[in-house]
Amino acid sequence: MHYTELPGDILSSLHRGVVIPALPLALDKNRNHDIRRQRALMRYYLDAGAGGVAVAVHTTQFAIRQPQYNLYEPVLELASDEFDRFSRDTGKPVIRIAGVVGKTEQAAREAEIALKSGYHAVLLSLAAFSDASNREVLKHCEAIAGIIPLIGFYLQPAVGGRKLDVDFWRDFAGIRNVIAIKIAPFNRYQTLDVVRGVAESGRHDEIALYTGNDDNILVDLLTEYQITVGDKVISKRITGGLLGHWAVWTRSAVKLLETIQKSGYRGDMQELLSLNVKITDCNAAFFDSANNFAGCITGIHEVLRRQGILEGLWTLDENEVLSPGQMAEIDRVYTQYPELNDDVFVSENLSKWLS
Repeated sequence: MHYTELPGDILSSLHRGVVIPALPLALDKNRNHDIRRQRALMRYYLDAGAGGVAVAVHTTQFAIRQPQYNLYEPVLELASDEFDRFSRDTGKPVIRIAGVVGKTEQAAREAEIALKSGYHAVLLSLAAFSDASNREVLKHCEAIAGIIPLIGFYLQPAVGGRKLDVDFWRDFAGIRNVIAIKIAPFNRYQTLDVVRGVAESGRHDEIALYTGNDDNILVDLLTEYQITVGDKVISKRITGGLLGHWAVWTRSAVKLLETIQKSGYRGDMQELLSLNVKITDCNAAFFDSANNFAGCITGIHEVLRRQGILEGLWTLDENEVLSPGQMAEIDRVYTQYPELNDDVFVSENLSKWLS
């Protein structure tokens, strides 16, 4: 499928900029898939106003692909059911994104499953190509782009990513079926490499940029890049976010993005910069930055557990738990920034989502 075959409202929504949470995996106390609460999570994000959901990504746990779990396709199909229900009931466009990992054979197989399950695009992890040349990685990307529209992913090295230079991003952006890039190196220099590469590719108007920089979310959304290309200055914004952080307090994230978009990115800048620090502080607790992100998935689960959406913190790996001191940090930011949570919204709707 080529991106020109996508519905027009999906493409316009992607470029306008929306909140896209990364879907966690819901398990019961026996570490079996909790279908009821998985559906509740999807309903939460969609009712909160998310413009899309990313399924089978890092937050959903890469282990869902292992034969003993075999959850990749079931999770995609469950989410697809909820996308269908929501679109049927509301008529609103929702961007359907599936995570794809591994070398080319595996990634192509997953891309085919995503296409069959009704997804609009895949978020392509390049973690399996840690030592490959740009040319090798680009050949892989081109193969997957031949199946389904592609969202690039600059993942920070701390959680399995690799450094990708401006030359890579310029050539990647030139792949005709690339529609967006998630920028998540947690690094200002490398973030600029992506924006510059897209600007220099000649396809800057066709590719949407999304932040995954959980350490600087609001600043990313407020910044207008001006890149000189030849005798022209290309203006480019990161218009939305595809974030594990937005898997919690999602309604608040939607309100924040809507507010800054409606203001024309001209709000009280000092106030917004202070708010950026508060959001980063919350992310440090949820994602366990103090321990090199070891508790990032369980930290998200803990917030969702407190709200009643998840029953517990269980992951497929029984050794994956909150880090020492992480619970106290979550307690602290919950107390310190009550204006950032969406607990009231969740409590008002939880019984409906779980029904």
